Amino acid sequence: MQQRSLGRTGLKVSRLGLGTMTWGRDTDQHEARDQLIAFAEAGGTLVDTAAGYTDGASESLIGTLIGDVVARDEIVLATKAGISRRSGERVTNTSRGHLLSSLDASLKRLAVDHVDLWQVHVWSDETPVEETLGALDHAVASGRTSYVGISNYSGWQTAHAATWQRAVPGRAPLASTQVEYSLLNRAIEREVLPAAAALGLGVLPWSPLGRGVLTGKYRGGTPSDSRGASSVFSSFVGTYLDDRSGGIVESVVRAAEGLGWTALEVALVWVRDRPGVTAPIVGARTAAQLQGALDLEDKELPSEIIAALDDVSEAR
Repeated sequence: MQQRSLGRTGLKVSRLGLGTMTWGRDTDQHEARDQLIAFAEAGGTLVDTAAGYTDGASESLIGTLIGDVVARDEIVLATKAGISRRSGERVTNTSRGHLLSSLDASLKRLAVDHVDLWQVHVWSDETPVEETLGALDHAVASGRTSYVGISNYSGWQTAHAATWQRAVPGRAPLASTQVEYSLLNRAIEREVLPAAAALGLGVLPWSPLGRGVLTGKYRGGTPSDSRGASSVFSSFVGTYLDDRSGGIVESVVRAAEGLGWTALEVALVWVRDRPGVTAPIVGARTAAQLQGALDLEDKELPSEIIAALDDVSEAR
């Protein structure tokens, strides 16, 4: 798998990342093991998780596989902090103390002494940005992480954070931003992508398959074994089960039929090769589902197909 530089850093990552949001809940240890094996065998290196994924179970599961399925130095290990759950409710905390204690807990669950990329999971107005970013600086200075990034920041928030890190001597520059991006959601093209390009951040799109909708599996209804049928993810997926999204999905399906590809391949290659994108983060429940995303290394969309998909999915 092709390796790409993460922003203006020397860190190289595979141009597809392995997402682990459901590991430890919908994806058990056997499926997780099979996924990581398939990903590594395909040349994938970027493995992304978060302290808030399945209440830390995702990190714990990855920790049991490092050194067994893959060597520590064969993967680029990325995690995030700032979001957790308390009594079933989402809690956001980007204070310095919380972030650093969360990172220490992540390292313990992952069974490593450092991660390669540590990201603030979300912006919070409750904590001054300089305090939040100060936690990133300390994490780098103390050897807990090699690089730092942000996630789910708007355009102005991205520019503000990246500029602050570059303007103050001794601060750790931001390497990346992780944001939602797909044919069903192109909002980041207005401000986030230009800000990232101007300030040298790599872009790691999450949900590049439109929360699974772009695979076409919801065209005839909601499959009983899909995330859309899950009590945890039904509203998450339902956002894209509207008429506009349905029209885009049909265009993707027609393009796939004409190329002899799958809808998944069309949608994923479109995101992977967008200007500014470093590596889409692909999450799958099973190894069989993941394999469909790993079989497209040599695929490129014809320019006329790209233009047609751009037109039908134009950001609004």
